[in-house]
Amino acid sequence: MKRRSLLLCLLVLMQIGLTGCWSREEMNDLAIAVGIGIDKVGDEFQVSAQVVLPSQIAGSKGGSPQSPVNLYKTTGKTVYEALRKITTVSPRKIYISHLRILVLSEDLARGGIRDVLDFMSRDTATRNDYFIVVSKDAKAEDALKILTSLEKIPAVRLFSSLETSEKQWAPTSTVTLGDLITDLVAKGKNPVLTGVVIQGNIDVGETPKNVETVDSPTQLKYSGLAVFKDDKLIGWLNQEESKVYNYLTNKVNNTVFYINCPEGKRISLEVFEAHSKVKGSVQEGKPAISINQYLEADIGEVQCSNLELTNPKTITELNQIANQKVIKLFETTIKKVQQEYKSDIFGFGEAIHRSNPQEWKKLSDNWDQTFVNLPVTVKVNMEIRQLGKVTNSFLEKMK
Repeated sequence: MKRRSLLLCLLVLMQIGLTGCWSREEMNDLAIAVGIGIDKVGDEFQVSAQVVLPSQIAGSKGGSPQSPVNLYKTTGKTVYEALRKITTVSPRKIYISHLRILVLSEDLARGGIRDVLDFMSRDTATRNDYFIVVSKDAKAEDALKILTSLEKIPAVRLFSSLETSEKQWAPTSTVTLGDLITDLVAKGKNPVLTGVVIQGNIDVGETPKNVETVDSPTQLKYSGLAVFKDDKLIGWLNQEESKVYNYLTNKVNNTVFYINCPEGKRISLEVFEAHSKVKGSVQEGKPAISINQYLEADIGEVQCSNLELTNPKTITELNQIANQKVIKLFETTIKKVQQEYKSDIFGFGEAIHRSNPQEWKKLSDNWDQTFVNLPVTVKVNMEIRQLGKVTNSFLEKMK
């Protein structure tokens, strides 16, 4: 009996020490930031925080209409200092554990992003599942000002749109903090980030008028990939070049592209399967890369009026046309990155490392110079699977 009583007392004493949470913070004392923008102002960092207004998101009735978010901003010598200084303009402490998007201005990115990323990776309250983008030809602050339709919270809209665009269209890339840091510290691979542009007037975009019409006058649009060398932005890839990057890094889930008919019109193909194998080799101290790209696609649209799609020979010819188009696109994009940007964003160095670690040790120190003249061979195997609900187009009957 005494033994049971003693054990019970010990359990009670242990629970006293475990009750409560030493690091708890009351929700009423916090401002939930879903978007952070970072600009460079002189030698200081400007941090802008897009904060959610719960009462507006919940759709409470009564009172005058109000924006679903507020934007608070301050500057500081460091990112951390600027973030804490926001309390001078915000009635609550900025809480970034629910961050969805981090926007870096193009000016900041061209000067280097390593100092910015140290705080974001070190802060214990921040998860690493948000996306990082670059505001193209605009301030990061301005990208967070634009009110959006369909999604009330602009930062959530940016997150969802980027995620959907990568899955369904492919010229964009979802990059998290972990992905970005991995590419920054890796030898033989440089990072890329998706660019976001503001289409329209910024002053109109930050007012309720922007979401009161069917066609919003000011919109946020993802456009191309920013190419980095080490931690500095050095240039941009256009839409088609960005697709090549995603093909080579096996990030294409679904996309659409077209090929030309003999009569000059077009056939749209929906790519639903894409696998790229990038192999490196070193012969007599000279590295080389071979790429094998496999694609499966369905025919999604036919503008041609003289094609017999039920004829296997026609499908074989279309496959060959598609193969040649993809090969040319790959070769021109890779050559541009080699000659113009001199930055190995494709991970060719990593492929050499995997194939021959000993030779890679000799090549790694001067890889940037070697990459410029690296020979790359491209092979593409396109297979068209389905024709859709119809076979030959009704255009043939109309003719």
